[in-house]
Amino acid sequence: MTEKKRKSHRNYSSKIIATLLAVATVAWIGSGVVSSNEPAVRAGEPLAEKQTPLPLVRIKQSVARVHERQVILFGRTEAINQANIAAEISGRIVKKAANKGDLVKKGQVLFQIFMDDRQSQLAEAKAKMKYQEISYNAAKRLSKKQFQSQVRLAEEKANLESARARLKSIQMEISKTVIRAPIDGVINTLPLSVGDYVKSGDIVAAIVDLDPIRIVGQVSERDVSRIRQGTDAVAVLPNGREVRGQVKFISRIGASSTRTFDVDVWVENASGSVPEGLTAELRLQAESERAHLVSPAVLTLDAEGAVGVKAVNDEGIVVFHRVKIVADTPAGIWLGGLPELVTLITVGQEFVLPEQKVRTATEAQIKNQAEQDLRQTETPEDPS
Repeated sequence: MTEKKRKSHRNYSSKIIATLLAVATVAWIGSGVVSSNEPAVRAGEPLAEKQTPLPLVRIKQSVARVHERQVILFGRTEAINQANIAAEISGRIVKKAANKGDLVKKGQVLFQIFMDDRQSQLAEAKAKMKYQEISYNAAKRLSKKQFQSQVRLAEEKANLESARARLKSIQMEISKTVIRAPIDGVINTLPLSVGDYVKSGDIVAAIVDLDPIRIVGQVSERDVSRIRQGTDAVAVLPNGREVRGQVKFISRIGASSTRTFDVDVWVENASGSVPEGLTAELRLQAESERAHLVSPAVLTLDAEGAVGVKAVNDEGIVVFHRVKIVADTPAGIWLGGLPELVTLITVGQEFVLPEQKVRTATEAQIKNQAEQDLRQTETPEDPS
C-alpha cells in the first residue's frame, strides 16, 4: 500500500471514531447523569409525602368530684309569732308597765285599766253567793225531813248557781282590767299612755317574737324538687352577715302567676339582732352530684352550637364532649356530663377539630421548656 493510501485510511478511521464519540456524549448528557438535579419521579417509585408538624395544644387532666349543689333565691325576714293585743273591756288607762321596744315575757303586765265600781260589784257578788249557799243547804235539810218540796230545793240550787256565775263573771271582768303579754317577744307597738280611754276591741299593743325568725322566699318550679325539708341553709343579710338555719316548710301549691313555691327557712335569733322585713339572699343545700370544676375559658361550641369542651383521648385524637353547667362560682364553672377522668384542652381548642390528631403538652412541661430556653439564652458564649 502506498503512503498516500495509508494516510487516507487513517483519516477515515479518525472521522468514524469522532462521530461515535459525539453520539455517545449526546446520549450521556440526555440521560441526565451529568445534571445536579435528579428526575422528579423515577419509574416505579411512589410520590414523596411532605411532612407537616401536628398542632400543639395545652392539656390538663380533670377528675370529677362531689359538688354540693345550692339553690340561690331571695326572701324577706318575718316573725314567726306575733300578737296584736286588744282591750277586752272599756275603761281608762291608769298604769303603764312597759315601753315600746321592751323585751317582755308571757304574762308580764303591760297596762292597768281603772276598775270603776267593779270592786264593789265583786263584794256584792260574793255576799250574794254566800247567802245562796246558806239557803240551798237549809232547803236540802228540810227536803230530807219532808218539810220542803223538791221544787223548792231545785229553785234554791238554781239561785246558787246563778250567784256563782255572777261572781265568776265579775272576777273575770276585773282580771281583764290588767292587760298582759300573751307571748314572749318585743313590744313593737304601744300607742297608749296613762289617761287614755280604750274601748273593748281597741288594739293597745303589738308584740313580735323574733326567736327564731323565718326567712320566706320563692323557689322556681325547676328547683323545688332539688331541696328537702330539714336541709341546711345559709342566709346573707344586706350588711353581709351570714346566718345559718334550716328549711322548715316547702309549699306544695305553686303560684300560677310566677310559677314559684314558698319556702320558709328558720334561723336562731336569740339576741333579736335580725329584725323583721330585711331582704336576704338564701342559699339552700340541694342534692349533690359529681362534676368537674374548670375555667370558663375551656368552653366551646360544636358545629350544631351545643356548649361543650374539647379533650384528647389516649391516642392523641381530639374529641368533643357536650356538657351541662351545674353551677357558676367565683372559683370556676362546675360541669356535668363528662367522664370521671378527662384530659381537657385548655389552650388551642379553637384551632383543632374533633377526630384530629394533635401533639400535647401540660402546663408544667411548657414551663420547664421555657425555663430551659431562658437558661440557654443567658449562657455566655465560649470566647475561644
